[in-house]
Amino acid sequence: MEFSERIAAVAAKARQQQDLIGTEEATKNALVMPFISTVLGYDVFDPREVVPEFTADVGVKKGEKVDYAIMRDDEVRILVECKKSNGALTIEHASQLYRYFGVTNARIAVLTNGVVYQFHTDLDSPNRMDAKPFLVLDLNDVDESLLPELRKLTKDAFDLESVISAAEKLKYLGEIKRTFAAQFQEPEDDWIRFFTSRVYSGQFTRRAREQFAPLVHEAGAQFLNDQVNSRLKSALSTSFTVPEPDGELDGTEEVDETEETERADGIETTLEELEGYRIVKAIACSEVRPQRVAHRDSKSYFAVLLDDNNRKPIARLHFNGKSRKYLGTFDAAKNETRHLLQSLDDIYLHAESIREAVRAHLL
Repeated sequence: MEFSERIAAVAAKARQQQDLIGTEEATKNALVMPFISTVLGYDVFDPREVVPEFTADVGVKKGEKVDYAIMRDDEVRILVECKKSNGALTIEHASQLYRYFGVTNARIAVLTNGVVYQFHTDLDSPNRMDAKPFLVLDLNDVDESLLPELRKLTKDAFDLESVISAAEKLKYLGEIKRTFAAQFQEPEDDWIRFFTSRVYSGQFTRRAREQFAPLVHEAGAQFLNDQVNSRLKSALSTSFTVPEPDGELDGTEEVDETEETERADGIETTLEELEGYRIVKAIACSEVRPQRVAHRDSKSYFAVLLDDNNRKPIARLHFNGKSRKYLGTFDAAKNETRHLLQSLDDIYLHAESIREAVRAHLL
């Protein structure tokens, strides 16, 4: 698999399992070890590559251990400390990493709960781990711009010097992006004051704050939505292609034949349909490689297909109704059952039906 596909597969597994994992040990087995193996490419069962419960005797409190040490050329290169998946990560969790960082040759330290991976180095002071990470990978919301740098830490493409040289820029870019995200979500007074002063000539009183706070929040949300819609429309207008029909269609697939002719009339693919598709794809990826899950839109429904084949339906999104939205799932005979959705998250309630539809096409 391509590197991005390996990330997607591990992310799908993390989303499915994180709520079921209650201990640190289970987090290591179910989430962290697959990340080290699948994403970074190291053999977790070879002590020449990955040492679990790593102990260094020099300058460290007796008996303390780091969960994993990733080795290259008989030297420690990456230290990994794990916490349970349903817990937030704080710098207080990294005490062992701090102490071990200075007594090994490691330049990269990772603090993780199996879902969020915080990568630290020693930008501020040599041989002393920085308090703030230079790269944060969240498997629930993967920032694809980080993947080229993350790939440099894999076994096959290890390039530590390049990572370190880019770390400072990554650190500040990441912090600024997270600050933007926080302000758009819940703007602070300084943020509200900044925008209010550009549209309002009066004093920034408590009353003015109460008036403009919801406006700033709503304007930010609308701006982000407009940007996403603009990019989506551009992508659809320049790169949307219509796949050829997959051979002769049987009676149960006559609607799909109509779908191919409807595209000439203009199909509007919505952000909601694409988000629903991503959820279905994440579920299906537990059974097949991500690139095998495709989609086709029509005026009647949004189809999710295996191998982009109309004969292999995984699910259908009936999102064209003004008030009600449905998920269509299929049994082994390709009979469709519609399920009313209160929100996109309800798709997860039918995860097993989606997986069964995929498995039925693999027989």
